[in-house]
Amino acid sequence: MRLSHLLPQSQLGQLLLAVLATGAMAGLWWVVREPLVIAALCVAPLAVWVGLNNPFPLCLGFILFSFFRLHEAYPFLEPLKLPMLLALGTISVLGAHFLTRRIQPYWRPELSWLSWFFLHTTVAMFFSAGRPVAMAYWTDTFVKIYIMVFAIAWLTTTPRRFNAAGASFILAGAAVSLIAISNSIQGIGLVEGSRVTIGRAVGSVLGDPNDLSLVLLFPMAFSVSFIVTRQIGALNRTVGVLGFGLIFWAIMCTQSRGGLLGIMAILGLFGLRVIKSKALLLAIGGIGALGLFAAAGISSRSSGGAGESGLVDESAAGRFNAWECAFWMAFDHPLFGVGIDNFRYNYYAYSTMLGTFEGLAKAVHSTWFAVLSEGGFLGFALFMTLTVKTVRLAFRVLKRLDMAQAAGVAVPPAAMAMAAAMPAGMLSFIASGSFLTQAFTWPLYILVALTVACAHYATATLGLELDMVAKPKAA
Repeated sequence: MRLSHLLPQSQLGQLLLAVLATGAMAGLWWVVREPLVIAALCVAPLAVWVGLNNPFPLCLGFILFSFFRLHEAYPFLEPLKLPMLLALGTISVLGAHFLTRRIQPYWRPELSWLSWFFLHTTVAMFFSAGRPVAMAYWTDTFVKIYIMVFAIAWLTTTPRRFNAAGASFILAGAAVSLIAISNSIQGIGLVEGSRVTIGRAVGSVLGDPNDLSLVLLFPMAFSVSFIVTRQIGALNRTVGVLGFGLIFWAIMCTQSRGGLLGIMAILGLFGLRVIKSKALLLAIGGIGALGLFAAAGISSRSSGGAGESGLVDESAAGRFNAWECAFWMAFDHPLFGVGIDNFRYNYYAYSTMLGTFEGLAKAVHSTWFAVLSEGGFLGFALFMTLTVKTVRLAFRVLKRLDMAQAAGVAVPPAAMAMAAAMPAGMLSFIASGSFLTQAFTWPLYILVALTVACAHYATATLGLELDMVAKPKAA
């Protein structure tokens, strides 16, 4: 008797599909021999189905793993190759949605400035002093950042997605902070004897305490916003409080002066929104700043601590030397600089010329000087224009939403929280980025995308005018 006589045609097809899938998984096991990889492949069809119906979770997952380096903080995730899989899935799904017009593109001037800067960086890559290095960084990182800015801006369109993004950033920051705190307590991966890092042995971005602090400043802005935003909900506020505590502790463990300046910028901006008395705010800020530097143990650092004599400590002197080298790199290459990710490879030549070489290549330790050296004066002008335009837009959106609430317009708390986090995030980036090298990495560009998304929501959904002070329309 044939099998088709015992089972209906539809069930027979399902049985054959199950047999083929089982055989494929068994064959993969003999090749891969990694249970987590096999588990990920089993979940892949579900992820594709979710992505085809809603690409936002895939996009958000890619950002979390690329920016927070969760697979490096939690090494058991490394075999899954999640950043690569999420990147491929996100780009594929976005292409499908774009072709079917399920994604509604829009444009703002900030995206134009971003595109001009990206174009300049791309052209400069071919004139780079170290072209293979520049091309490798452009391919591995910068082009993905550029594409994902549009994905974030065009997908983050509703209060529910604002809330999901903010909560996810806080939880990811808290997850990284837990590892940082654990490493600090156990004395794992410390540099200079006391400064915490994550994944330093595998060359992670989080392996530098300064870069780790900047990564954590990003979710800190969201955690404070979730705490102070009215009607945000008990669950969101709890996430904000717990996230703030863990992230604050972790940044203290990095002993990063740039990180402390970022904390002060975030708390100062939200203080202006909560505390009406400027004198009281200044007093609290002054005392708080002294408390922060004391609590972080800056004076106990082996570099830049109280143990060093003179007006300029060794850490500051090294930064000044790097900044001087960056200027002369731009002076010699005014249009295109030495090329993206090429400062280290040119540091020896310029520091030797200036008589300040310290025996090893080092980072420029400044976002602005990084752009100046690797993008020239033209690239620096484009980057500064993008930054200033984004800051102005972030404050303008927040001001209009505040006006709308005062006029009785129903602004969703999640949208209000996102809009409040953007100026704080930008100010913390500017403050900390002046001492950290983050010109061509994720923080600024995610802030650009989310600021543009907030602006689009304010104009397209709430009907607010951003370009002039006008009475907002009633909902």
